[in-house]
Amino acid sequence: MPTRPTRTLAIVAISAVILAVGGCVGGGRATGSPEQSTQTLSVGGVTRSFHIYRPADISGPAPLVVMLHGGYGTGAQAERAYRWDAQADDGHFVVVYPDGLDRAWNAGSCCGLPARSGVDDVAFLSAMVGVIEQQMPIDTSRVFATGMSNGAMMALRLACQSSLFAAVAPVAGTLLTGCSGASPTSVLQIHGTADDRVPYGGGPGPRVDGPSVESVNATWRTIDGCEPPVSSSDGDVTTQRADCPDGRAVELITIAGAGHQWPGGATATIWQFFTQHHL
Repeated sequence: MPTRPTRTLAIVAISAVILAVGGCVGGGRATGSPEQSTQTLSVGGVTRSFHIYRPADISGPAPLVVMLHGGYGTGAQAERAYRWDAQADDGHFVVVYPDGLDRAWNAGSCCGLPARSGVDDVAFLSAMVGVIEQQMPIDTSRVFATGMSNGAMMALRLACQSSLFAAVAPVAGTLLTGCSGASPTSVLQIHGTADDRVPYGGGPGPRVDGPSVESVNATWRTIDGCEPPVSSSDGDVTTQRADCPDGRAVELITIAGAGHQWPGGATATIWQFFTQHHL
């Protein structure tokens, strides 16, 4: 099982590689023929779409990672940008890339058409997970959600309002919805201090007015009943970790000087965090 220093060292790759919201080409693939399909699902009278990637060499129930694109993105863009297919090949799990309506998610007070019209994205994503579980063997104790920006906000909303997810990992996002009824959930936040779209210190950005990253982290430590956090630093990267009952953890990786970006080491770091948690 990976240790906390291993996760920290993985994220230090930000100094060499940055994946912006628009994305970069993904990494290599395992040999063989992975199973891929793009599907639709009707929720609340609206047809929604998602793309599934299942590596060729999986046998038995596999973990499932839900990767949520950022605002103005798509599932296909997220698949290209954040290298989750290659990570799925290495980690032997299934990854799904859903599409937000009008390229956005209703994460609470943000964003776009889904937020303005009250689209129930929690219902859509929960139904999507259920459909995937009917189609292939999924380890229901190891279903996870991660996302970038608006997708990160949606991942946090899922943690607040759904009991399906063992852990979530928001990147460059904040909490914009009520969370009073949340079940304890492991949370890993990754955020740059120079983020000008979702400010690290909270308050109004171009489209978001939310709490600070550290206050969101404190909220989850309270929900999970965690011990006081312990901090460590490695160059520009500071990791703050709190251990919680039943093997859960609440962690914050802060990257000094980084903007509204997906760090180059984030995908591997998030997967390492996910491997340590289950329902």
